[in-house]
Amino acid sequence: MAVAVLLVLGVVAAWSVLIPGVSAWENIIVAVIGSLRLTGPVAAAFAAWVAVSRRRGTGRQSLTTWQAVRAPLAILVVVGGAFTATLLVLAVRTMLTEQAGRLLPSGLVMGVAGLALYVAIGWVTGWLLPWTITPMLAGLGCYGLFAWMAQGATWADRLIPATREPYDPFRGLSTAALTDQTLWLLGISAALLLGWAAVVTRQALVLAAALLAVLAAGTGVARLLTEPRTISAQRVVYSCQEWPIMVCVHPGMRTGLPELGSAFVKIASRLAGTPGEFSRLEQHPRREDIPLAPGAVPIHVDDLAAGFADEAAEEFVESLAQECDGTPAGGYRDIVVAWLRGKPLPSGPLPEHQYAAAWFSGLTDAQRRDWLRLYYSDFAGCRLQSTHFGGQVVDVDRDRPGGERDVLT
Repeated sequence: MAVAVLLVLGVVAAWSVLIPGVSAWENIIVAVIGSLRLTGPVAAAFAAWVAVSRRRGTGRQSLTTWQAVRAPLAILVVVGGAFTATLLVLAVRTMLTEQAGRLLPSGLVMGVAGLALYVAIGWVTGWLLPWTITPMLAGLGCYGLFAWMAQGATWADRLIPATREPYDPFRGLSTAALTDQTLWLLGISAALLLGWAAVVTRQALVLAAALLAVLAAGTGVARLLTEPRTISAQRVVYSCQEWPIMVCVHPGMRTGLPELGSAFVKIASRLAGTPGEFSRLEQHPRREDIPLAPGAVPIHVDDLAAGFADEAAEEFVESLAQECDGTPAGGYRDIVVAWLRGKPLPSGPLPEHQYAAAWFSGLTDAQRRDWLRLYYSDFAGCRLQSTHFGGQVVDVDRDRPGGERDVLT
């Protein structure tokens, strides 16, 4: 029964952590570890319930070391089995499609080590406080404690059984950080159980083992706190689509290529011949400047949830020109941005904005493109004015015999 409950909770919690559309093994690892936020407190409550029953049954009966630790170890096997079953459920789904990256054993071991900490806390709490309400207190206490630590000091979130920051496919997971986190979690779990066993059995050898576990936990903490918090982006071999435009993304997001191509093809056409022209789109992580080849521009795609391509296109177009901070130039900027996105032209808050929108709507796409080529720097620098919209000479057919030009009024 306990395995079934933990399995259902684990699958539900892990599914909510999965980044939509990312076909990468590391995404699975992060999701399974993320499921501990629900399965961990339940495991602690289960361990506390067994400990309360065991304490009432044994009374003051003396126990050997094996008799003392056998029950919590059995509980760990049960919850570990549920953790493995959750992984298998997600793995079966992902094996049906090609996955990017690799399965990290260190991540799986860290997840089991996190469960060990929950079990150790629940067991010791249940033994020390053999009350009927103790299992519920243990579960809620673990949930509240680790949730508080996750939002607390910058060093505290490194000590909880969870990944330290939202998963970024370009940065991946740090094997060294997972190993150090495992050392800390296993060390503190063993210290709790062996320390409790030393008190119950009154054996000096068990106490010495508990002290060694404390030393291991301290080593893990020291290594965790000295590691850099951020992970630099890894080298990625892109998956690309060459038609209708060249679009390259992380291989774990290659299923989004057709939708991205469709969302950007009109933008590429309207920027052709302007300083904003591009021939290649490359997905890149946020907050990191990476040199790009000529003609390439960066885009940011966090996941493949519904509407992801439109969001990426919106963000890209907005990045072409700086914000105007409520100045009149902002209304003119919005007109150009709306055209690039293929949306209805906004009328704007001022009469001159309404006139500009009406004037701009009377141009053909070729005329608008040539207009943008002439005034791109003003658009990008938030320097558009009413004089840019009306009475301007725009070359709409450079190949027309005799060099004739249309005058737009």
